[in-house]
Amino acid sequence: MNGSREATDRLAEFVESYRFDALPASVVARTKEVLYDGLGALLGATSPRFDIGDVLREFVQGMGGTPEAQVFGTSHRTNCALAALVNGTLSYYCDIESHHPGAIMHAIAIVGPAALAVGEKMESPGRDVLAAIVVGIDVACRVSSALNPPALYARGFHPSCVAGTFGAMAAAGRLYGLRGRALRRAFGLAGTQASGLLAWVDDPSEHARPFNMGLASGHGVTAARLTFHGFGGPAAIFGGKYPLGRAFTGAWEETPLFDRLGEHFKVMELYFKRYACCAFIHPGLDGLLDILHADGVPPEEIDRIVLRFPRSGYKVIDNNPLRSHCAQYVLALAAYRGSVQFHDILHDQREKDPRLQALSARVTVLGDADLDATYPDLYRSIVEVTTAGGAVYARDVTYPKGAPENPLGWAELDDKFAVLTRDVLSRERHTGIADAVNALDHLERITALTRLLASEGEERRGRLEP
Repeated sequence: MNGSREATDRLAEFVESYRFDALPASVVARTKEVLYDGLGALLGATSPRFDIGDVLREFVQGMGGTPEAQVFGTSHRTNCALAALVNGTLSYYCDIESHHPGAIMHAIAIVGPAALAVGEKMESPGRDVLAAIVVGIDVACRVSSALNPPALYARGFHPSCVAGTFGAMAAAGRLYGLRGRALRRAFGLAGTQASGLLAWVDDPSEHARPFNMGLASGHGVTAARLTFHGFGGPAAIFGGKYPLGRAFTGAWEETPLFDRLGEHFKVMELYFKRYACCAFIHPGLDGLLDILHADGVPPEEIDRIVLRFPRSGYKVIDNNPLRSHCAQYVLALAAYRGSVQFHDILHDQREKDPRLQALSARVTVLGDADLDATYPDLYRSIVEVTTAGGAVYARDVTYPKGAPENPLGWAELDDKFAVLTRDVLSRERHTGIADAVNALDHLERITALTRLLASEGEERRGRLEP
């Protein structure tokens, strides 16, 4: 089904006209939690334990650019689009920021960096940046759902990157003050830049995967910035002769684009993550760890593990060569380590621990057609553990810890932030960031937050601009 020309107008009207004052208090509070959680994941990626931070710092230093937005975790400042690209890439690197299951969308990793970069350049108040993030997340998730994310996966496209570009543009466009025809053209320019392939599954460096989020964030800012300067573009990207839906999936459906638009916000549907791996594996992880702890099954006694996942999506996590998306590796790792940290995703622990190698070989992932009924809205999973003595334990998990139906509180999110940033932030800086996010709607300028996201060591040496 092709999109209509009116769809672009309706979505653009929402982006430009929805007021911060109309946001329910619950939406404002949740958005702060989502942003704080996302910043923890981003700053965690700048740890010296990981190579991507050095690579991106050298990239920014070589590219240069007008110093209008902070590259987080560094002393560097550059133009908005480049800052959004780098910060977006860092945001998704550790694969532990929030996501939207139904849209298969890592929205905050894309929309947050775009909104903060443009907000910093425009010296926007915190409430404007908050509203831009809410609206951007809505647009990203709704466009993904309209495109049919399983259909995008089937064609090798990454929904977060393709649809996330529109969310980044929506946030940036609001902060640039785009309205009317200009904003509609910005939607068109976002569409012409929309991209993102699943080819990253063949990249063991784990650089190409998060680069997709960086592309979406940077491209969204570029679309808004070009239009801000008067650049032209197609004004009806969801309709016309070559509509977005026909190009990417041929399965465009406008109902999810406008269902309760402006009344129910997608940020309220985001799931927080406790494990640094693909969200598809999280329900199974919760079930497995509950079996080990509640039923007292030691990992040494496990004969085999069977994970049942919706048939439409199980191939993504079945013996995927990328460890972050390999249920065999992740479940074995969690059984022996009790958690899944990104360092253990980057470095195959099976090479050092033959127990992990042996257990990984005894994990089976099955596609279960009965679980397709609620996929992709829910990643319901059934995990079965059989012991060497023949005892069988099972868990059927629909809502992992971190789902809105099984929430993480602020204290738990703060503990997660502390773990992720323990080797890049002092406790004083950690507290300052938390306080700034909590007070975001009262900040006169977003720079009160973004200053705290620069490299702490560099700022102490006085290298930051005043």
